[in-house]
Amino acid sequence: MTKKQGRQAAIRELVSAHEVGSQEELRQLLVERGVDVTQATLSRDIRDLGLARVSAEDGVRYVIPGSREDDEDKPLLASLLPQLFSRIDGVGELIVLHTVRSGAQPIAEAIDQEEFPEVLGTIAGDDTILIVTRSTEARQALTRLLLELAGEA
Repeated sequence: MTKKQGRQAAIRELVSAHEVGSQEELRQLLVERGVDVTQATLSRDIRDLGLARVSAEDGVRYVIPGSREDDEDKPLLASLLPQLFSRIDGVGELIVLHTVRSGAQPIAEAIDQEEFPEVLGTIAGDDTILIVTRSTEARQALTRLLLELAGEA
C-alpha cells in the first residue's frame, strides 16, 4: 500500500467513525494517528475520495457518499440526493439544481454516472448544478425523477 493509499484509507476510517466538521479537525485526527499531512494534500485527498460536507443536527460534517448503512443497495444518486438536495427549477431544456454548500460536485458526478438519456451534460459549482437536457419534455421528466429521488415528490 502506498503512502497515499494508507492516508486515504485512514481518512475514510476517521470520517466513518467520527463527525468531522472541518479539514483542520480531520488533519488533527490524522496527526493523532501519526499521519502528518499538509492542508493542500488533505484537500486533494478529500476531493479524490469524493467526500461531501453535509448539514447535520449539530453543524456540518464530512460524509463518504453512499456510505450510510441504509444506502448500501441504492445507486449513488439515490443515496446522495436526499442528503444534499435544496431545490430545483428549470426552463426550456435547462435544469438548475441547488444543493447544500459543497453538495453540487458529488451530485453532478452521480448524475453523470447514471448516464440518463435525457441529459446532455452537467456543470457544477459549489452549491448549484446546471443540467442541460435534450428537450423540454426531457427536462420535465428528469425534474420529476430528481424530486422523487430527493424525497420531495
